[in-house]
Amino acid sequence: MTACPTGIAHTYMAAEKLSQAAESLGHVMKVETQGSIGAENVLSDNDVKEADGIIVAADKDVDPARFVGKRLLVVGVAEGIRHPEELIERVRSAPVYGGSGDASGGGTGAPSARSGGSGGGKERSLAYKALMNGVSYMIPFVVVGGLLLALSLAVGGEPTPKGLVIPEGSFWAHVNDIGTIGFQLMVPILSGYIAYAIGDRPALVPGMIGGWIANTGELYDSKAGAGFIGAIVTGFLAGYLVMWIKKVRVPRFVRPIMPIIVIPIVATAALGLFFIYVLGKPISWVFTHLTDWLSGMTGTSAIALGAVLGLMIAFDMGGPVNKTAFLFGAGLIASGNQTVMGMCAAAIPVMPLGQGLATLIRRRLYSEQERETGMAALFMGLFGISEGAIPFAAARPAQVIPANMLGGAVAGAVAGMAGVTDAVPHGGPIVAVLGAVGGVPMFFVAVAVGSVVTALATVALVNVSDRGKGGAAGARVAAAPEPVLAGVGAAVAPVPPTAGATAAMAEAGAMVAGAGAMVDGTGASPAGAGATSAGVSSAGAASAEEPVVLSGHLTRETVRVRLAATEKEAAIREMAELAARSGKVTDVEELVRVALAREAQGTTGLGEEIAIPHAKTDAVTAPVVGFARSAAGVDWDSLDGTRAKLVFLISVPEAAAGDEHLRILALLSRKLMDPDFRARLQGAPDESAVLRVLGEVG
Repeated sequence: MTACPTGIAHTYMAAEKLSQAAESLGHVMKVETQGSIGAENVLSDNDVKEADGIIVAADKDVDPARFVGKRLLVVGVAEGIRHPEELIERVRSAPVYGGSGDASGGGTGAPSARSGGSGGGKERSLAYKALMNGVSYMIPFVVVGGLLLALSLAVGGEPTPKGLVIPEGSFWAHVNDIGTIGFQLMVPILSGYIAYAIGDRPALVPGMIGGWIANTGELYDSKAGAGFIGAIVTGFLAGYLVMWIKKVRVPRFVRPIMPIIVIPIVATAALGLFFIYVLGKPISWVFTHLTDWLSGMTGTSAIALGAVLGLMIAFDMGGPVNKTAFLFGAGLIASGNQTVMGMCAAAIPVMPLGQGLATLIRRRLYSEQERETGMAALFMGLFGISEGAIPFAAARPAQVIPANMLGGAVAGAVAGMAGVTDAVPHGGPIVAVLGAVGGVPMFFVAVAVGSVVTALATVALVNVSDRGKGGAAGARVAAAPEPVLAGVGAAVAPVPPTAGATAAMAEAGAMVAGAGAMVDGTGASPAGAGATSAGVSSAGAASAEEPVVLSGHLTRETVRVRLAATEKEAAIREMAELAARSGKVTDVEELVRVALAREAQGTTGLGEEIAIPHAKTDAVTAPVVGFARSAAGVDWDSLDGTRAKLVFLISVPEAAAGDEHLRILALLSRKLMDPDFRARLQGAPDESAVLRVLGEVG
């Protein structure tokens, strides 16, 4: 199978290389590809049963359960591209997979491609990918639960001395209950899918139960659970605990029940008890002593107290620190001191409002899903639901949490300085609208200033962080970020079934995966990856009119038969200037910056002397594709070590970056797999001839 988080280019490159190698060695090979448009050429039970061995060349999670009892070789995608013949020979003597993580190949532990590679860089990549996996599954629960809670409060809530209350048994009470369930599941889902990304299916149950325990303070004598921070801890603990248990050698007769009975039970019990008896006690201690400390601050400066409360409210959004500050403010309402709750009420909406505002200020820093989550966070912030910012904090804790705390401190300090009061234990603009706040104008000033500070601080910190990583300013994943040809990132939205897009090596993907292949020792031609182009040929005799290439995005003005640059950065700059000849580029420097940022996330050198740098940016007004040839080639860090001689630059505006970006990549990469097509493209004498050859792409 071919498995990859994004599933376009390197997925199909490895599949094609393995198929060609099998044919040359006289073997039958069937390659299953799991690309951005789903699984193709799927290995049936009979295929697996009849195979002499299974090759998995992938850089992402691949479930090997159906390969139990077969010779299994697990390697990284680069091996599938560079050494396909060697892999075919190695799999014939690979150990038989017994279902307990004993596959041979590029790693240890579970036979997943994430085990491949070496060094700390791969481990950091696994941790990042696991965190993003948890966040991506958590986001729908945050959005659905938060919006249902906000809607029920807005329509059915009534202000009372105890806060906004929805009458019991009413329709909106039931809507509120459904939203509450969504929020209750949010933390276990985050923990469970972090664990799943590390330890596979056996880690899912201990991860989810561990997350539920972390969020249920009553289990360890705390008035508040550990929240999303506790869920991240339990997710990683569960995942790595399961990986460790998998390495324990057990009798063969026990192996079949290890992943479904033994590992989940042992890991769940061990993790749960460890959290309750070891980690839970410090959390309870923190809650108690923070409350005592705040009580000692009530006679100090209102500005200082407001800043401290704002810092605490913003730190863990529902965790023990947040709950300590909130319950402290709520408890003083009954004694007639409403100013402390006023400080808390001003800080509560700052995090979701600030993070939502950040997605509007610098859209290019965020994926499409993150921007949608930002809009939901803005709505939740209006109703005082601070959890709307949790997906952002979980994805970028080092940048988002400090920014949240800074904005929360500012909001709390402004509210304290102005003497804002709140008569109900709730926060956000909704309580002011419903008349529970005293000093309404300054309350809104505090919220607005704090939100702006959070947004600006977030943008600044993310920019600094990305520059420190080599300028990688692209959005991250959580669920479906901007595709990148190779490197660090996340899943991408499926390519629509347009002609030529059904199986392309046009992969723009973070942790790119290779091919899982079934090898049969009988000599015959391979089944291949099920990939044939639907391009329209126009390479015959020269026509009076130049063909329309890539829907008109590539024209004579954006073709150069001789690239002058000899280094990657200079080549990208020359390609950007070439694209500007189309009249669709408004800012060449910005286009270059975004393209280089994508390169920092992972090379766009596909091998076979091909590179396809790409960028989505509003520095272009419409999609534009440039092409240039380099006689000597440019070192593009390609997986197969070849220098790039055929270079395409794809640039699309933000609004058209989804399907159009992938469609162009898919059309190009499929055709570029044809050696004869590449040879004709290399040999075309001038721009007109180049356009006639490229006209075959469509």
